Amino acid sequence: MDSDPFQHITDQYANLRIAVVGDYSCDRYLEIDPDKKETSIETGLPVHNVTRVRAQPGASGTVLNNLAALGVGELWPVGFCGCDGEGYELYRALEQTPGVRMKYFFESEDQRTFTYCKPLLMHPGQPPEELNRLDSKNWHPTPTTLQHQLANAVRSLAKDVNAVIVLDQVDTPETGVVTRSMLEALDEVRDTCLIIGDSRRGLKDWPAIIYKMNADELAQLSVEFNEPSIAASALARQTGQLVFVSLSENGIVGADANGNVEQRPALPVSGEIDIVGAGDAVMANLTTALAAGASTGQSLELANAAASVVIHKLGTTGAASLTEIKNLITNQLN
Repeated sequence: MDSDPFQHITDQYANLRIAVVGDYSCDRYLEIDPDKKETSIETGLPVHNVTRVRAQPGASGTVLNNLAALGVGELWPVGFCGCDGEGYELYRALEQTPGVRMKYFFESEDQRTFTYCKPLLMHPGQPPEELNRLDSKNWHPTPTTLQHQLANAVRSLAKDVNAVIVLDQVDTPETGVVTRSMLEALDEVRDTCLIIGDSRRGLKDWPAIIYKMNADELAQLSVEFNEPSIAASALARQTGQLVFVSLSENGIVGADANGNVEQRPALPVSGEIDIVGAGDAVMANLTTALAAGASTGQSLELANAAASVVIHKLGTTGAASLTEIKNLITNQLN
């Protein structure tokens, strides 16, 4: 992609309104100074002294952060947090994000805030060393009243936004935002605007919206899975929608409703990388580019560039700004 199409597409971003429906987490990074290690008098075990705490939106919040970094005009998170300390941190971080409207982000006394607590050993001149992560999740079904609030939020927003991103992050069905009630609402509004979905449990039984998945998830939906591009083409013809398949170092495949397939390879890496957050950057950039009128191929190029930016950011689930993406694309052309 040369600079003129890039500029034309990205100039539209400030006028876009995008909803992000899904499971929002509070990502808490505990930075530990190993030189300050002590031993507990009570247990005799090592004590890790935390010298800095960072909290930022994760899961669906990472996609939202990427959209904000792209300069999208209005962002509508649809999700929930608990009435707890992590919920306070998450809500505050979301409402301080440029362009965010919090009308459909709900606080629930019945739910815990989905939390990833990530202890990091900080070594001078080296990338952070990650210790065992501590997670907080909800193990019971999402309350019916909250399910209805979330589903009705999508029904209300669909007619007023350019695109809806749907992200199912939980491992146990019906314990997050994307419940059967939500899928029914998405089916009702799927012809209203661009809707793109991704689920770590796969997209089986989802309505016919734009699918974004990896090769393993595609194999679950394909009766005869041989080659990703062939399977993606067949699925796109079946659903009548675009299908995108992330292939790690082999880039991304995109197939349209007519079965036409395009593939863009991943960009070369340099030095140490961290792939956490790459998929979220891809989702944000595919959606924004498509909503701005980009072709399938142009959307793939922007998404690949964003993923390359993010994987080179260590110790955080980063986002790719327009400037970073443009610089990378320009360098690839030279």
